[in-house]
Amino acid sequence: MKIVDVSAFYSPHGGGVRTYVERKFVHAAAAGHDLVVVIPGARDEDRRMPQGGRLISLASPKLIFDGRYRYFKSAAPVHAVLDAEQPDVVEASSPWRTANIVAQWQGDARKALIMHADPMSTYAYRWFGQIAARETIDRRFAPFWNHLRRAAHRFDTIICANPSFSARMQAAGIKRVQTLPLGIEADRFSPSYRTPDLRAQLLAKCELPEQACLLLGVGRLSAEKRWPMVIDAVTRAGAAHPLGLVLIGAGRDRANVLRAIGGNPHIKLIDGIGDRSLLAQIMASADGLVHGCESETFGLVVAEAAASGLPLILPDQGGASGLGAEDRGVTYRSGSAAALARAIQDFMTRDQHQMRAAAVQHSPDICSIGDHFDLLFQIYADLGRSQLAA
Repeated sequence: MKIVDVSAFYSPHGGGVRTYVERKFVHAAAAGHDLVVVIPGARDEDRRMPQGGRLISLASPKLIFDGRYRYFKSAAPVHAVLDAEQPDVVEASSPWRTANIVAQWQGDARKALIMHADPMSTYAYRWFGQIAARETIDRRFAPFWNHLRRAAHRFDTIICANPSFSARMQAAGIKRVQTLPLGIEADRFSPSYRTPDLRAQLLAKCELPEQACLLLGVGRLSAEKRWPMVIDAVTRAGAAHPLGLVLIGAGRDRANVLRAIGGNPHIKLIDGIGDRSLLAQIMASADGLVHGCESETFGLVVAEAAASGLPLILPDQGGASGLGAEDRGVTYRSGSAAALARAIQDFMTRDQHQMRAAAVQHSPDICSIGDHFDLLFQIYADLGRSQLAA
């Protein structure tokens, strides 16, 4: 099967989409599929990947608000690639212009829209969710939903990474929606990597004794991750119980995060960890993961923490919310520092050994990235069979 992925969110500077694409090359080659990924790049280039498959870059302008990314200015070069490649399946991985470009292509391939982004949660619900109900916000942002409905009806399947996102798409009148969770590196994260000495070292960095509670936060430093809210809540909860937070991440919101930390000696920012093995050890060695973002389509970091046997403190909205359970963590009302502070206090009063034991017991339940791609390619094979039957 030949698959062409038109991937507008790919950036050579890294990020989740690039990691996902690189893993897709590996799994596609192993499954015997020919994968071509088309990206907006600095120049025209057709490069064979060492994992298998090809990466085709089309010269494209930078986004004004984030120069790390580019966008397809014109549909014609993308359509020319699709005409030349003649795929069996073509993917669009963005709900914006890319969806229109792929939808408008006149080829015979089956078409899949992969919702790697949830614009309503990332922007509209986050900006206005404290003052208006989601139904009201959806009405105000009707042009987005109209755009998505127009594009989606020309796709054979629309794939979302969590059930709540799928339900919102279906409620908006979008058909042929399927839920397919993302996956993690199954052999990378495990409760077996827990190290009491590492936990003690991290608490010492937070100027706290081993008897204190150690929370972990991991993710890009950007507004939608709500790190200042998390820091505020941890500071409030720490007034009653010894509590440390190690926050691992980098990004353009760093100054705001440092301002929120202020002089709190019990909260430490680490500017990213490139060593994935060390990150896995830190995840397994903390007492809980605290998460502030309710706008993710899946919550990869949360899944990695769950696979590490880490109890979770999660918002009640978004992709990550589906990864929690009452016996191995707590949830709180999204976007509220006060609600999060109460949830952290509740978390610290729970039986930590019992909660962690439940988290460790369920750690193998997390979908692997290999399982994800196996299911994705099966969906595409089924689309091909339905096309032949028609």
